[in-house]
Amino acid sequence: MGWIILGIVVVLLIIVISMYNNLVRLRQKVKNSWSQIDVQLQRRFDLIPNLVETVKGYMNHEEGTLTKIAELRTSWANANSISEKAELDNQLSGTLKTIMAVSESYPELKANQNFSQLQEELQNTENKLTFSRQFYNDSVTIYNIKLEEVPSNIIASMFHFEPAELFKVTSDEARNNVKVDFGN
Repeated sequence: MGWIILGIVVVLLIIVISMYNNLVRLRQKVKNSWSQIDVQLQRRFDLIPNLVETVKGYMNHEEGTLTKIAELRTSWANANSISEKAELDNQLSGTLKTIMAVSESYPELKANQNFSQLQEELQNTENKLTFSRQFYNDSVTIYNIKLEEVPSNIIASMFHFEPAELFKVTSDEARNNVKVDFGN
């Protein structure tokens, strides 16, 4: 009888350890996927000063846009939470769309090799960001589901695993198309 009880305890211990390790693995995957977003956002922010310098000479009347980019870049570096960074990322995406739309009105700028190269690098970075955001949200969803499923929810609550936050668009402005008005 003692061997049976010992066997049951060992099996339960193995199950608990397995569930705990799985939760740790999923939590680390979430952290890694956020890190990938962070890397791509940093790459984009590193490209921005070059883009701004290339565009500056052509867009004197768009000084407000260029100033906003600089402010967003600084704010992003100081942001601590995922939601803060997501909001700043959404604002920056809209501002960069404005620059790309305005560039259509400057044939000399469109023909500038530096601008074309920076535009292509920025587009590649945006594509990587989109993939990274999707991968992050997939990882968070899998992790959060595991935190709620029985019996892993018991282990999660015992060891204080917290749900992760999805990367999402928080403003209606970021969901709208960029409108460029040359009437002002």
